[in-house]
Amino acid sequence: MSLNHSPETHSKLIARIPQVTGRDIPEWFSTIENGPSFTRCEERSTWLAEEHNLSHGYAAALVREHERARRERHY
Repeated sequence: MSLNHSPETHSKLIARIPQVTGRDIPEWFSTIENGPSFTRCEERSTWLAEEHNLSHGYAAALVREHERARRERHY
């Protein structure tokens, strides 16, 4: 599984997540932050997909977006 969608695909996935899952992005970020402490993004997205019944595409997009937001908070 790849965590690297094209920027256009990534944006579309992130935009659809609230409608598809019924949860906003900040809620998903909290879920990721309160979940198991994985070293690799791929492990995090696999856990998110399996634990919360998400497709791997949506899970990977959430993890990628969370990592981007986390990096921006530290600057």
